[in-house]
Amino acid sequence: MSVTSSPARLVVLVSGAGTNLQALLDACADPSYGARVVAVGADRDDIEGLARAERAGVPTFVRKVSQFTSREDWDRAMADTVAAFDPDLVVSAGFMKLAGAEFLARFPGRYVNTHPALLPAFPGMHGAADALEHGVKVAGATLFVVDPGVDTGPIIAQRAVPVEPEDDVESLHERIKVAEREMLVEAVGRIAREGLVVTGRKVRYGSAGK
Repeated sequence: MSVTSSPARLVVLVSGAGTNLQALLDACADPSYGARVVAVGADRDDIEGLARAERAGVPTFVRKVSQFTSREDWDRAMADTVAAFDPDLVVSAGFMKLAGAEFLARFPGRYVNTHPALLPAFPGMHGAADALEHGVKVAGATLFVVDPGVDTGPIIAQRAVPVEPEDDVESLHERIKVAEREMLVEAVGRIAREGLVVTGRKVRYGSAGK
C-alpha cells in the first residue's frame, strides 16, 4: 500500500462487539491520524460492532455465508462489496470468517488482521489459552498481512504482554486485547500516513519507491 495525500480509506470487518473498531473510529476522529473508516462490514446481524458504526455515521453491510450457495460465492460477494468502497486498507477487527482466494486476490497486501499471540507461535482460535497452557512467560499480540493460511501472513507489528503467575485465560486475554488495540491503532495510522511494503515475509513502513 502506498501513501496518499488524502486520508486513507479503511473498510473494517467485524463479527462481534467491535472494540477494535471503536478504537479505530476514535483515532480517525483526529485529522492528523491520516485515515477514515468508510464502511464496516459483518457476517451477521444485530451485533454491537455494526451499532458502533451506525452511531458514528459510517455505512454498514452484512453478508452472511448462509445467504449464498457456496463459500466461494460468499467470498466473491464480500470482495465485490468491499471493493465498492475503494479501500486503501481492509482491517479484520474480530472478523471470524476466513477470506477466500478471490478476496485475497482483490486486496493483495492490503488486508490485515490481529491475533492474540506472538506469531508464529500459537496460531488458531485459542492463542491466549494455548500460550498459557504451554507455560510461556511472555504472550502478546500480532498484526499481520492476511494470506491463504491460518495466521501465517507476514508480520507487521507485535506487542509483548508478560504472563503473571496468577493469570488465567480471561485475565491474560483481557491484557492482550488492550495491547492489541494499541498496536492496531498505531500500526494502521502509520500504514495510512507512510504506506506499507511487503517483500516476501518482510514488511516495512514506507512506499515502494523508497
